[in-house]
Amino acid sequence: MLNDDDDNDMQQKSRECRRVSSTGSKPSTSHTQKENQPGKLPCAVIGCISVAGRAREMEDTVSVRTNLCRPNITQQQPVHFLAVYDGHGGPHAAELCKDRMHVFLEEELMRVSDTESKKRKQNAAVELEDMWRTAMVRSFLRMDEVALSTCVCGRVGDDCDCRSLQVALTGTTAVVAVLTDQHIIVADCGDSRAVLCRGGRAVLVSLIKWLPDRPDELRRIEAAGGRVIFQDRPRVEGILAMSRVIGDGYFKPAVLTAVPEISFMERDPEDECLILATDGLWDAMSNQLGPESFNNISVIVVDLKSS
Repeated sequence: MLNDDDDNDMQQKSRECRRVSSTGSKPSTSHTQKENQPGKLPCAVIGCISVAGRAREMEDTVSVRTNLCRPNITQQQPVHFLAVYDGHGGPHAAELCKDRMHVFLEEELMRVSDTESKKRKQNAAVELEDMWRTAMVRSFLRMDEVALSTCVCGRVGDDCDCRSLQVALTGTTAVVAVLTDQHIIVADCGDSRAVLCRGGRAVLVSLIKWLPDRPDELRRIEAAGGRVIFQDRPRVEGILAMSRVIGDGYFKPAVLTAVPEISFMERDPEDECLILATDGLWDAMSNQLGPESFNNISVIVVDLKSS
């Protein structure tokens, strides 16, 4: 149990807003000078904050990896990786995503061969988007396998004798954004969301909210033998308030899936900032702006003018 001093200290730390330099290693509260080094995206000014709401524990995590890799898909230009994970049933799945999702995406991007990259010159736009979609989906599915097979004790698969229900009922949403010098790619699984500010207006990048009562999701769940029961809101089997998540082995493989929605956008000179946030923010705010939340809130804001 935390005493009052420890709790106050944790909440103060969770409110720190971090600015991350383009070297991508350690967060710093000091001003970061832009460095237009050859072969690097301009210095990314990125703010992160996690605030504990009235939930029993903080289950959100955030991940920022600037200059993650130099894949052929971007003609060896670097990419920035940003992600917000909103865990439920405990922080286990969200912590795993924080540690592993960027690793899987880097591996998938680096697998795109020179041949595939050169092919896309013939059907440039379609081929490029398809390659990004494939890399994103594979990364999410690999991450889901890890979340389903890794116990809270850290052991994997049959090596663990815990057989804990906590793993079966632990999961996380994920909204992942990748920035290149030309594009913004967002993958969304769950009810976290990404919003782009372009020319002073909010553009919803996460076009679909994966809710169980959405007609196509409801049909898919019922066809798999599942039910959507209304208990304060529509929930899968009366428990889970979203239809796509990472983890939650109790509902898989039939009822739930970890396949994300992918948004692929060209960057625009009028792009001002990109916001990634958990539902704790969006439940209390419109996409345009609004007041307070009872849930944990985690947010990443990227100054697109600087990157």
